[in-house]
Amino acid sequence: MRDNYCTLFDSNFLSRGLAMYNSLKKTTKDFHLYIYPFDEEAEKILIDLELENVTLVPLKEFEDNKLLEIKTKRSPREYYWTCTPSVILHSVLNYNLPVCTYLDADLFFYSDPKILINELIDSKKSVLITEHRYTPEYDQSATSGIYCVQFITFMNNAEGLEVLNWWRDACIEWCYARCENGKFGDQKYLDDWPQRFPSIHVLQHLGGGVAPWNVQQYRIYFKNGRLLAINKTDGLEFEIVFFHFHNLKFLHGDKLDLGNYYLSPEVKEYIYKPYIKKLEEIKEGLNIGQVIPEIEKFDWKLNIRKFRQKLLKEGFDWKFYFRKFKMKLLKENIFDKRKFLGKIWLK
Repeated sequence: MRDNYCTLFDSNFLSRGLAMYNSLKKTTKDFHLYIYPFDEEAEKILIDLELENVTLVPLKEFEDNKLLEIKTKRSPREYYWTCTPSVILHSVLNYNLPVCTYLDADLFFYSDPKILINELIDSKKSVLITEHRYTPEYDQSATSGIYCVQFITFMNNAEGLEVLNWWRDACIEWCYARCENGKFGDQKYLDDWPQRFPSIHVLQHLGGGVAPWNVQQYRIYFKNGRLLAINKTDGLEFEIVFFHFHNLKFLHGDKLDLGNYYLSPEVKEYIYKPYIKKLEEIKEGLNIGQVIPEIEKFDWKLNIRKFRQKLLKEGFDWKFYFRKFKMKLLKENIFDKRKFLGKIWLK
C-alpha cells in the first residue's frame, strides 16, 4: 500500500522541505507527498521543479473561510501551526487517502518510515503520535508538551476523523506561540489524547523522533551503511528512522546555530554535517540564496534577553535553569559554516 504524507512550509524552509522530500524518495519505495506551500516564492519554485510523487496544493485551494478569518490575527508561525490539522484533513478528504501522515519540513529520513506507520496498523488504533522523549535535563513537557507534532498519522475512519476534527476546531479557536491555560500552539492539545480518545497509539519505536532534545540518551554510529543508535539506559540497538533538525539556523556572517542542546562530536559528524551539506547543495543548485537567503538575524545580547523573558513568563527559575542547562551551550553551538563543514564539504 502506498504511504501518503503531507507537509507545509514557506520559502524560509524551502531547502529543508526539499531535503526531507529527497530523503523520503531515497528511503521509501512507494509514497506520495502532498506539499502545501505557504507563500508565492515557495510555490513558484516547487511548480518549476515538477517533483515526482508530489502534489502541490496552493493556498487558494486549501484555505477555507474559517482559516481566512483568523489569518491576519495570528503571526505567520502561529497561523502555520493553526493550519496543521487542516492540512491533514484536507489531504485525507480531498484525495480520499486511507491513511495520511503529517511531516514537519525539518525532518530527515535515514530509513523507511513505513515501519512506524505499520506499528499503528498493527495496534488496531487510528492515530499515531510521537513523544518528545526529552533527556531529563531538557524536559519541557510542562510548556512544549509531552508529544511532538512532527510525525503524526491519521486513519481515514470515524475514530481518526473524530480526533482530527476536534484538533482542527481547537486550533482555530486558540493557537498561539505562548503558554496559556495548559495550551501551547497546536502541540499541547495532544497531551491528554491517550486519555481523551481510545483510538490513540503512542509510537514505541525509538528511531521515530530522534531530536536534539533527546539525542544525548543514545550512542550514534554507522554500521553497514545504516545510521544506528544504542540506548544508553538499556543497551537497546535501533535504526534511526528520522532526525528532527529543530532550531537549526543559518545566521548572518556565514554562521550556523545548531540550537540550545548538547550535541556530541558523533552527532555533529554523522547527522548535522551531512544534513547541512545537503541543504547547501540544494540552495546552490536552485540558486535559492539569490532569491531566498534563509538567513536569520542574530543579536547575541538580544537573544539572551528574549530567552530570559521567555523563561520568566513560562514560570522557570532563571538562575536555576542556567546553572542546570549550561546556557553557554547556546554560544558553543554557533559555528563558522566553512570551518564546521570543512574544506571537503564546502568549496
